[in-house]
Amino acid sequence: MSYRPIRTVVVVGSARDGRLAPDVARWFSEQTDQREDIVTDVLDLVDAPLPADLAPTAPSAAALRPRLASADAFVFIVPEYNRSVPGPLKTLIDSFNSEWEAKPVGFVCYGLSMAGGVRAVEHLRQIFAEFHSVGMKDTVSFPRILDHYGADGRFPADPEGAGAAAKLMLDQLVWWARALRDAKARHPYGS
Repeated sequence: MSYRPIRTVVVVGSARDGRLAPDVARWFSEQTDQREDIVTDVLDLVDAPLPADLAPTAPSAAALRPRLASADAFVFIVPEYNRSVPGPLKTLIDSFNSEWEAKPVGFVCYGLSMAGGVRAVEHLRQIFAEFHSVGMKDTVSFPRILDHYGADGRFPADPEGAGAAAKLMLDQLVWWARALRDAKARHPYGS
């Protein structure tokens, strides 16, 4: 059976100065570019800032709505800030509703500690369960993120293990995205 590629919005979930998220997102995009079953749209929160009091009808939300609504799946590049998710990312998530519903969600996380962003992902799993999203069991995690840079500044210094983790998560994401897209085509979600 032939399928059209899964349209995946990759959300770069950090907006801090000095952030490492662009390096992680760049690497992740290289992984998805090697696949024919995924087409990515990278949404960097720095390029789409959202005010803390964003209403669903605000112009900035209206501009993002079609990008999110047309996605078959999402992947979040998320650092762990204070044992949770960055505030701007939570604002983005809370500003939308149906755009997340019944879609698969993957996670690429990192942090300075051994936890490697896993605590942020666990919070995101709870948040996305509220939208009836399907969180991928397997994640890509970079514990002690600074140790993943080579002496030459290359990220990740050892791409094989990270690449294998990305493939596993993306295989799951594609399966769920196809299953949910096909199911929604037969019977719209929530109707």
